[in-house]
Amino acid sequence: MEGVRVSLAWALLLFAVSSIASAAIVEHTFNVQNLTMSRLCKRQVITVVNGSLPGPTVRAKEGDSLVIHVINSSPHNITIHWHGIFHKLTVWADGPSMITQCPIQPGHRYAYRFNITGQEGTLWWHAHSSFLRATVYGALIIRPKSGHSYPFPKPHKEVPIIFGEWWNTDVVALEEAAIATGVPPNNSDAYTINGLPGNLYPCSKDRMFNLDVVKGKLYLLRIINAAMNIQLFFKIANHKMTVVAADAVYTKPYLTDVIAIAPGQTVDALLYADQSMGSSYYMAAHPYASAPGVPFPNTTTRGVIHYTGGASKTRRAKRVLMPKLPSFFDTPTAFRFYSNLTSLVGGPHWVPVPRHVDEEMLVTIGLGLEACADNKTCPKFSASMNNHSFVLPKKLSILEAVFNGVQGIFTPDFPNQPPVKFNYTDPNITQTNPGLLFAQKSTSAKVLKFNATVDLVLQNHALIAAESHPMHLHGFNFHVLAQGFGNYDPTRDRSKYNLVNPQSRNTLAVPVGGWAVTRFRANNPGAWIMHCHIDVHLPFGLGMVFVVENGPTKSTSLPPPPPDLPRC
Repeated sequence: MEGVRVSLAWALLLFAVSSIASAAIVEHTFNVQNLTMSRLCKRQVITVVNGSLPGPTVRAKEGDSLVIHVINSSPHNITIHWHGIFHKLTVWADGPSMITQCPIQPGHRYAYRFNITGQEGTLWWHAHSSFLRATVYGALIIRPKSGHSYPFPKPHKEVPIIFGEWWNTDVVALEEAAIATGVPPNNSDAYTINGLPGNLYPCSKDRMFNLDVVKGKLYLLRIINAAMNIQLFFKIANHKMTVVAADAVYTKPYLTDVIAIAPGQTVDALLYADQSMGSSYYMAAHPYASAPGVPFPNTTTRGVIHYTGGASKTRRAKRVLMPKLPSFFDTPTAFRFYSNLTSLVGGPHWVPVPRHVDEEMLVTIGLGLEACADNKTCPKFSASMNNHSFVLPKKLSILEAVFNGVQGIFTPDFPNQPPVKFNYTDPNITQTNPGLLFAQKSTSAKVLKFNATVDLVLQNHALIAAESHPMHLHGFNFHVLAQGFGNYDPTRDRSKYNLVNPQSRNTLAVPVGGWAVTRFRANNPGAWIMHCHIDVHLPFGLGMVFVVENGPTKSTSLPPPPPDLPRC
């Protein structure tokens, strides 16, 4: 028996040593700087990382530690958010300006340090200060640790496909004007794939993403929607794709010829190259416009797939087939894709749905108006969650206020229910109750006990326009138990909950004029913002903060801030 104990002890020691040995420290330097770049027949000054658009791809394995040195050589304040990373006990590295840190000022630097634990797949990083996310972004790819494999056939090649938006103007000035006037910013001039608009735009014949494939090979497309304001439909002519992950969570394989993807979301899809040698096919993306009455840029970006012979010089086809994209307003197709994804039960890092619920919240989301006395610029557009229009603090980040017990930076009064109940999806409701349009400005948070399980129902309202809002929760994934149209009715809709294999996401496109039920466990102490990933909606107020209290031990409590944390 003693020999068995010794052998077991050695086995555990060897396992621990091998786990440590398989992990690595992945280190990058991000130099944020201005760059003049030509797109759409015009030279435009933009802010980028390391002189490229998109910025550098960060590649790591599950279990690795990342150290990213950000040097701000631009004229703007900057922070970087690692979109979808849990940041267990590294919340100081999450990055949203004035939530977890003050911004990095011009001429200063900051090192983001965090671990990747229990996550594999495609995530991304982006600026989280002002409209700089339009050009400051890149992929964050997490592969299985050494000795582990994907829960699907190994691809021949992995290809990031990053959608973006391009403006022929200064995007920081664009946002400043939008905030000052309360009017949404001008629509973008182009969509891009990996920074390139494609040949449907002026002066862009040679600015198109090209992908060479070999017949019979399997490719993993790591698809990211880094666009600022637009959900997208994506197709490849004569091809289907198999979705195997969403927001860095493995899914049950889902075969589809179209992908719907909201700002902030990622989708991993397998593409089998099954067409003939020498043929070429367009990949294309254009908007899913969930609010038909709201203007949007109705253009299309595209790249091209060429079937080559690998090392041989196969001639490229002169005729390239274009896919038939859905209508801009095809909500049924978008909803079918969003709602049909399910998790891969028993797959790597699968988390079952918690059954006991401690907190129940119904949160209305959408646009309204700001009440103000200036007749020259009022009324302004505003946005709110449960009639609270979020305002970022200016003197100190919320996380620093939480850690140091500073009063007056935020109020812990975000409500579990809308203060006024009404027919949320009735577009005519304001004719009888115009006061519903105006939400109070506040910096409010919901305080959660450590390890509490939260049922969070997100309900779109139609006070200004019925639209689909992509809601992103920092620091957590949430199970999407159900979603539908109209007003959420617990008596009717609880029977629709999927408690077996619901998809798990960090960003959810709440159906237009509808609702979604999410559930998450607050097992990550800190201050975490939830906000709409349509970028101008956060400055308009579509956000709130969850403050998760410390757990019972040091390993479940908020650590002190790093000594080089930027100051306001």
